[in-house]
Amino acid sequence: MITGTWKGKINRQKVEVKIIQNGDSLAGTSYYYESANNYRRYTIRGYFDANTNEAVWWDDKLLEEKTGKFSLSSPGKIALLSSADFNCPGSGRMMLDGKAANKENRNEVKGEVHLDKTNSPVFEDEWDYVIDNFQAGTNDPYIIDSIASLSQMPMPVIINEPIVIIAPKKEVPQVEKPAPVIEKPVEKSTLPKEEAKTVIKTELPKEEQQPVVIKPAELLRPLTIEEKFSTRKKTLVTEIPLTGDSIELRFYDNAEIDGDSISLFLNDKLIFRHIRLTGNAYSIKLSVSELNESNELIMVAENLGTIPPNTSYMIALSGEKRYEARLESTEGSSAMIRLYKGAKK
Repeated sequence: MITGTWKGKINRQKVEVKIIQNGDSLAGTSYYYESANNYRRYTIRGYFDANTNEAVWWDDKLLEEKTGKFSLSSPGKIALLSSADFNCPGSGRMMLDGKAANKENRNEVKGEVHLDKTNSPVFEDEWDYVIDNFQAGTNDPYIIDSIASLSQMPMPVIINEPIVIIAPKKEVPQVEKPAPVIEKPVEKSTLPKEEAKTVIKTELPKEEQQPVVIKPAELLRPLTIEEKFSTRKKTLVTEIPLTGDSIELRFYDNAEIDGDSISLFLNDKLIFRHIRLTGNAYSIKLSVSELNESNELIMVAENLGTIPPNTSYMIALSGEKRYEARLESTEGSSAMIRLYKGAKK
């Protein structure tokens, strides 16, 4: 598996990368470090092509910086995009070897990538549990998406008890403070003389600061692909007549290949998921006899890649006709293609 902890060097910098595979997509973290007390930590995103064994990932969001008192360098200053071949030469060794470029300018190659898979990470984070139990159930996309959402946040301070916040003092009309109430000494007391003293009490206005109890907020879980489908607006892009026995649909990344991933719904049912868009066609065939008179094919973006929005170039082959369409999907809308039999109504 490519899922795991990888150690070595990227652009001559010591690095530890935790890679988690989710379908064709990759998630995790990267640590560029001089020592355990001097590092930069990023979230990573990317994709993996199982056919070519090529992994591509990039430093997405800087989460944490830590510099030691006597540090001589500042690793990880520049966010990088790495592409590497996944090699397994034998004897249990696994390697990632390739090139690293400037994330903002992919033509600017910065150095080489040389990583080995390890079972002894330098850094601990939320992905360790997923990696350690990947074959036992944490490979579930919902779990991975949930951890990915948590990893975008700053390192949390865990508080099990409700948080008590003192609310600001209410503004009240100015009133004269009541005079102190002086109680006379206890004349007949069994207490020692030194405790029988004058007691002065001051009665304060009732409008004092009152503690407000706030319970810890419930963490928001990421939407499932079905929830994304149901909550996003469907935008009709084109209509295609159905002729012949089948229709073939080919999907490509419409622009620069940046890790776009989509799911397809047909008549409200999920039929394909984790389709990574590349320069090569992802082809599907639908039998016309199994389709309705009118059908809605919806493209839902699973992610937006590095260059939003998620755009797909689609070629449809129906009978002897060829149709083309540019499909765009965002966090608020999905692209819809209507497939119909007979004359257009």
